[in-house]
Amino acid sequence: VQLQASGGGLVQAGGSLRLSCATSGFTFDDYSIGWFRQAPGKKREGVSLITVYDGSTYYADSVKGRFTISSDNAKNTVYLQMNSLKPEDSAVYYCAAEKSGTTNNWSYPGFYDYWGQGTQVTVSS
Repeated sequence: VQLQASGGGLVQAGGSLRLSCATSGFTFDDYSIGWFRQAPGKKREGVSLITVYDGSTYYADSVKGRFTISSDNAKNTVYLQMNSLKPEDSAVYYCAAEKSGTTNNWSYPGFYDYWGQGTQVTVSS
């Protein structure tokens, strides 16, 4: 199983980035894919989740209206479009996969079965 996060970088406040999470080694439709972020000295925070089989999406309050999660099932890839970025969005962003199909604990890191490596997002003021 592999999850490969990419697309991070340095952007000015108000700018946009699109993160990608390319997956392999499991049946994509059977899983939900989440995005998390972790800033230095802070806990890993759930940002968004998509349940691939039906496309349902969930967002942390801090990113609602600015971030959009989507999936390309043909490419087994999940995207996180991040608009109106703020300095407080700066963090290492991770994608993760889980198979339970339940979403009550989607923002809890321990809920997930597999993790990708992170990609750094830095938003300058």
